[in-house]
Parts: sequence; C-alpha cells; structure tokens
Amino acid sequence: MTAVARTLPWDWYDGTLPDNVELDDTAYVETTFSFLLYRSERQPGVSYGKGSSSYLGTMFDVGPSGRVRIGDYALVHGARIICDDEVVIGDHALISWNVVLMDTYRFSSDPGVRREELRSVPAALPRVLTGGAEARRIVIGDNVWIGFDAVVLPGVTIGEGAVVGAKSVVTADVPAYSVVAGNPARVVRTIPKEDDDVVED
Repeated sequence: MTAVARTLPWDWYDGTLPDNVELDDTAYVETTFSFLLYRSERQPGVSYGKGSSSYLGTMFDVGPSGRVRIGDYALVHGARIICDDEVVIGDHALISWNVVLMDTYRFSSDPGVRREELRSVPAALPRVLTGGAEARRIVIGDNVWIGFDAVVLPGVTIGEGAVVGAKSVVTADVPAYSVVAGNPARVVRTIPKEDDDVVED
C-alpha cells in the first residue's frame, strides 16, 4: 500500500479520504461521500486491495474501533457497512447495491436500556448512539457474490465461492460453494467447485 492524495480529482463531493484509509495504487473510490459516517481510529480503518473498488452509494458507517478490509479485485457497489469490530471482504468478492453488512446491532435488546440510550442522544456530540452493543466480526470469503438488498448479520462467515440471493437475511455461517436464499437464508443448492488448474495472476 502506498500513500495517496486525500482528495479524488473526479469526486462530485467536496470531501477527503481519511488519513487511516489505505488505498492500493490500482484501487478506486468513486466518492469520499462514502466516508461521511466514518469514525474509525484504527490503523488502517479501511484498506483497499489491488484493483478493488467502491462505488456511489457505498457508506462506511465504521465506529472508532472498527476496521474494514477489502480484498484484491473486490467490488462494493452501494453497500452500507456498519462496523464496530471488523468486516473482511475477500478477493474477487462482489457486493451488490443496498447490501447491508453489520457486525453489530448497536442497540441493546433490553427495551429499558434502549430507552435510556435514546434519551442520551440529544446531549451527545456528535449526535450518535454509543450503546456499546457487542460487535462480532464478519468474514466474506473469496469469490463470494452477495445479491442486492441482502443483509449479513453479526458474526457471520460466508465461505469461498458462495452466492447469497437477493433480499436474503444471513443469520448463520454459509458453507463454501453454496447458494443461500430467504429470510433467514437457507442453502438451496451447491455450486461445483472450479478446477484447481485455474491460472492465478
């Protein structure tokens, strides 16, 4: 990874890339607006691998302890990534529009605790909830395709080569080379594994 300019010449939004975002020379970020909700203090907070890209509509809602890793040649198109621990996106992964990857619910399951958290918001600067709900790492394997409007919940690992159907809600780990769909997502079929003699670049 190398240091890059903190502004993007083609950007329609008058913003900058945060200092702790690592961008490979061959990676692409369509707009710095994707970092409007970004608060990570980790080094790096977001890293883009070789040839990876994020496009309009992608939002990094990353808390102070959060980290997002985007693998080589991965494409994130209009996803919302809610991260207070870690979200790992593998090489050659395809994340479609309106996908939500959330490693935390950010709210307590206790209604009394939620009520007190909401009452504290007006006095908070910035005006955000800091309920401290548990965060659990999400891992998206290599060559995974997640269809539009799908949701991946805290603690989930999606195995290599898997496909997540549009509008699915993924609550549990997904086996490698399987297709899952539904709410909650269930395995609907398996995918033949590609030959081992695929040429690597």
